[in-house]
This record gives sequence, C-alpha cells and structure tokens, in this order.
Amino acid sequence: MSGNKGLLDSNVIIDASKGIVSTQDIVNEYDYLYTSIISYVETQGYNFEDNEEKEIVNQILNSVEIVNLNKEIADTAIDYRKQKKIKLPDALILATAKHIKADLLTSDISDFQNIDKSVKLVEPKKNDK
Repeated sequence: MSGNKGLLDSNVIIDASKGIVSTQDIVNEYDYLYTSIISYVETQGYNFEDNEEKEIVNQILNSVEIVNLNKEIADTAIDYRKQKKIKLPDALILATAKHIKADLLTSDISDFQNIDKSVKLVEPKKNDK
C-alpha cells in the first residue's frame, strides 16, 4: 500500500449499510479513509429501513476520519459553484477531497464530473447479488 486516501461520499456509506458495495473492497484499496462532515450530517439524517443499517453506518463513521470544513474548503466550493451548477453539499464534499488530496468514492459520478480533474472520482464496485 502506498498511503493512498479515499473520501467516502454519503451515498457510498449508505450503499455499504445496505450491502450494495463492499466495505472490505474499499478497505483493501485505501490506506486512509475519510468522510466530510457534510456526509456525516447526511448519513445521520437518513431514514434507514432498520436499526442494522444504522448500526453499520455508525461503525463506518467511527472507523474513518471526519474532515471538518475550513475556509480553504469553502473557498474551493465557491469556485466550483461559480464554474458549474453543483449542489452546495456536493461542492463541499468535492472540495474536501481536493483539500486532503484523496480520491472521491461516490455512487453518483455524474454529480462531480467535469468540475475538477485533479480529484479522481471512483465508483466502488457493486456486490454481486
């Protein structure tokens, strides 16, 4: 492993709780895992189908570093929103990935495409059903 970093988008955390993506595959691929405080808020406010899903989300959040916002991240998000129509939470998550120099792991690549080529967008492999 080379010290590579991955930032988990909210949808990846929720997909992991439902067994749609494998957390083991992600852990095997990345040395360091993070999530934005925005994704923390989004996942904690999500209406889960059962307590098991919520518990899995809590386990994931307890095992990654949560990155708080700062002025640099905010300024980058502002720049993104000026150049292209992007939702504020998505702009902040993308800016967080750029700030910590991490790949952005997301199930919604299209939300982030053609905004910042310096951030690698990665869609986690779906589990076979």
